Amino acid sequence: MDYWGAVEVYKEMVLLYVEEGRRLVNSQCANLEPWQIIAATILATLGAVWVKGLIFQPESLMSRIKKRFFRLVRKIPFVGNTIQTQLNKALDDMSESLCSLKDGMTYTKSLPKQGLTHEQVLQRIREYQSLNEVDWENGKVSGAVYWGDDTLTKLLVKVYGDFAWSNPLHPDIFPGVRKMEAEVVRMTCDLFHGGPDSCGTVTSGGTESILMACKAYRDMAYERGVKHPEILAPVSVHAAFDKAAHYFGMKLVHIPLNNTTMQVDVKAMKRAISKNTAMLVCSAPQFPHGVMDPIQEVGELAERYNLPLHVDACLGGFLIPFMDKVNFPLAPFDFRVKGVTSISADTHKYGYAPKGSSVVLYSNKKYRHYQYFVAPDWQGGIYASPSVAGSRPGGIIAACWATMMHMGLNGYVETTKKVIQTARNIQEEMTKIDGIFVFGKPEVSVVAIGSDVFDIFRLSNALTSKGWNLNTLQFPSSIHICVTVLHTQPGVADKFVSDVQEQVAFILKNPNEKTTGMGAIYGMAQSIPDRSLVTEISHGFLDCLYSTELPKSAQSNGKAMTNGKAQTNGKAH
Repeated sequence: MDYWGAVEVYKEMVLLYVEEGRRLVNSQCANLEPWQIIAATILATLGAVWVKGLIFQPESLMSRIKKRFFRLVRKIPFVGNTIQTQLNKALDDMSESLCSLKDGMTYTKSLPKQGLTHEQVLQRIREYQSLNEVDWENGKVSGAVYWGDDTLTKLLVKVYGDFAWSNPLHPDIFPGVRKMEAEVVRMTCDLFHGGPDSCGTVTSGGTESILMACKAYRDMAYERGVKHPEILAPVSVHAAFDKAAHYFGMKLVHIPLNNTTMQVDVKAMKRAISKNTAMLVCSAPQFPHGVMDPIQEVGELAERYNLPLHVDACLGGFLIPFMDKVNFPLAPFDFRVKGVTSISADTHKYGYAPKGSSVVLYSNKKYRHYQYFVAPDWQGGIYASPSVAGSRPGGIIAACWATMMHMGLNGYVETTKKVIQTARNIQEEMTKIDGIFVFGKPEVSVVAIGSDVFDIFRLSNALTSKGWNLNTLQFPSSIHICVTVLHTQPGVADKFVSDVQEQVAFILKNPNEKTTGMGAIYGMAQSIPDRSLVTEISHGFLDCLYSTELPKSAQSNGKAMTNGKAQTNGKAH
């Protein structure tokens, strides 16, 4: 049989099956009245729409089923009461540690009847400063404060004061701030090898920069007909992408990592691409382990499937561009990589600007237009803003501009050399310590360590007792140090290494000993199958931040606590 003969036979078979199907349907409907057929059609359509709505939501079906299951379990009286008792105890303990004050201190709950003098206000400020128990100035903190140089601080205070009342929302009134913001964006575009069409905006921090990129790509996806836009990002990506998905009704699809390199699995990302994909994401480097994702490989994916690729360089954006100048070159991560369409970078980290400053950049103005918000019909006039905020602090923008101008290329190169050399030294020394290991191949400023021998949170507790404030991480359990200029001070890194050596040696004498304190709480949180409990505890933590009530123990003693201390992670961009 020739080819065309086989095709004819195949067509005849298909027609026979179609005819058989038609007869079957007609036989089933033969005894039905027209209204019954119409009603069945409507119900079937509504059912199909309901099933589609049930399955296709930003949150996965399995996650929603688990939440519903645990919600029902907690309705069982004995189980619910037990869980609530433990939750209340955890919240009380949290309140004790977070809301502690020194003897005699109380909260101000209403305006003073008579305004305080300058000297009185400054005296009160000194009292508030006395609550700080963490020795960040001497390099005992991971990240959080990236320099704090006195000379730079004085400059920033002066510049901020000069522009304290300025607002970029009114460029006609404050043209100087408009010029500074444009120059901050252009200087950063140049740093990341952006072309003449590259552009961006200044934001309040890395989280807002990420939110803006996600919002832009969501609207792009909507325009091309995607109804359920998805973000494809490594599981190690910053939680700001979870926030963006939550705020903008997107679905975050987490892509697994290579267990050895801790980089995103590019093949898994390729398999996850679908008609709903709105954007791809990589980190430079990622927060937990300080590892650079394979941006060039993911860039090839972005080009092949015509998808935007966002590089989150909030942590490394003001280090990596200078590393090749101090003999620590890395592969390109910026607009030199075909496929990269946007980058977020924090000027308030290694850019050394004051907190509340970041940039989001695009390879072309067409992407930035999707970030903008315009209300053309508002009675107050045409309202247009580049990012989430309307009014913005011009003083922060001015201080950011002043920092970049003061640092200059030579200043950034010099500080980068110190930070990277210190991080590499710490990494090398960590690999020599029996009982712990370094995750992946950290190439920038973060060094993450774990252990297959003992609970790594025991080491976290031990280092806390030595005055160190490190980041505790989960899935897998680990801790990391984010090296800053403060760690490059003489003796700081050596002290950190010696303290780790000493504490690991002590722990290895009894590696199976039970973890206590904050380490135990963090470890327990990972093992709770009902993640809504962790969310409830986190809600309690956030509530405590705004509490103006004394903890129960302080109320019963008639005075405030004096020795409370909390260990938290500075994980917000």
